[in-house]
Parts: sequence; C-alpha cells; structure tokens
Amino acid sequence: MFNETIKNMRVAKRLTLRDFCEQVGLDPSNWSKVERGINPPPGDIGLLEKLAAFFGLNGEQKLKFMDEAALQRREIPADVAENEILQKALPAFFRAARGHELTEEELKNFAEDIRKLHTRDQD
Repeated sequence: MFNETIKNMRVAKRLTLRDFCEQVGLDPSNWSKVERGINPPPGDIGLLEKLAAFFGLNGEQKLKFMDEAALQRREIPADVAENEILQKALPAFFRAARGHELTEEELKNFAEDIRKLHTRDQD
C-alpha cells in the first residue's frame, strides 16, 4: 500500500515526519494521516511527481509508486484508463470479479488475454 511505502521510504532516509514535510512542503498533521492510511494518497500528479523525485524514483519504481497511490485511492491510473484495449477489457473483468473471487489461474488467463490483445495492436 502507498501509505506503507511512503512511510518506509521516509524512515529509510532517516527523516522525521516534520523534517520530511518541511523539505517537501507538506502539512505534517495531514501527511501523518496519509501515512497512517486514514487519508488517501494525494491525487495531484504534480505532488506525486515531486515525491517520486525527492525519493529518487524513476522508471519501474516510479510507475509502481504512482500506481500504488492510484490503487489506494481506488482509481485506475490515468495512463492505464486511457488505453483502448483496457477500456474494453476492464468492464468484463469487473463483471467477472463481482460474482466470485477469481482464482489465480483465472487471473493469469485474463492477463494473458490482455497481452495477446495488446500484441495484436502492436503488429
């Protein structure tokens, strides 16, 4: 979860909550609630970019960081939501998931089907 990830990164840098907030321009009281999972992660992409830069995240690490924030807010990351294939596939996935817990095999099959659809568009 984003709140645990961001707190662990802050602690790894040996920063108190107040020091961290002072350095990145956040309110310690509100940020404490984010780290404890009371408030959702920020939705402001600019702030998330600033935090990722502060912690030196790039590439896959940065994407994972951004995705964790979106998922904890119960949102689909914007770059994923705009994908035409997923716009078609996700509603079917949601319908399938609502009725029951998907098995690991069903999830693997779903992911493979998405990869196949994506590969066809790449050709």
